[in-house]
Amino acid sequence: MRRTVIAMLKEPRPGRVKTRLGREIGMRPAAWWFRMQALSLLRRIRDPRWDVVLAVSPDRAGLHSRVWPGDLRRIAQGNGDLGARMARAMYRLAPGPVCVVGADIPALGKVQIAAAFRALGDHDAVFGPAPDGGFWLVGLKHPRHAPRGLFKGVRWSSEHALADSLATLGNLRVAQIQSLRDVDTAADLRRS
Repeated sequence: MRRTVIAMLKEPRPGRVKTRLGREIGMRPAAWWFRMQALSLLRRIRDPRWDVVLAVSPDRAGLHSRVWPGDLRRIAQGNGDLGARMARAMYRLAPGPVCVVGADIPALGKVQIAAAFRALGDHDAVFGPAPDGGFWLVGLKHPRHAPRGLFKGVRWSSEHALADSLATLGNLRVAQIQSLRDVDTAADLRRS
């Protein structure tokens, strides 16, 4: 079965992307940073061992955007909170193993993606934890067999996001791989 990496992307418009960072450095610089970071990430994670698919938002603008590489398949994220959008994208791109990543992870590359797919060899799910209590990657070996309540009730953008997400997995065997930082604030940006 073909492996798939889904990159969650928002159209890089000032005031619509990286707003916590934008409150500290300005909305235009935050949107510009996200655009450059996301394009760099897409170059770094391309690999013949897996397909890269862009889950875009807002749906219509993202599907037709000239910002993102035109040769990569795109799907609309649709409505709902982050969990609903990720679960829908994973289910849609099943049956093979699927990993979802954020686009604001400066240290993410092929090595980490390969480690996640290796972990799915003998686990049902995998997470790449972040030091702030969230995560930068989630993967499922069999997305169509995910628990019904996957990501329900998760407190997103909080120190509880990883723990809450793990609680929705029931009896699945879960691996955790390397911890990486995302960029949400100016302090995160300085550390990256």
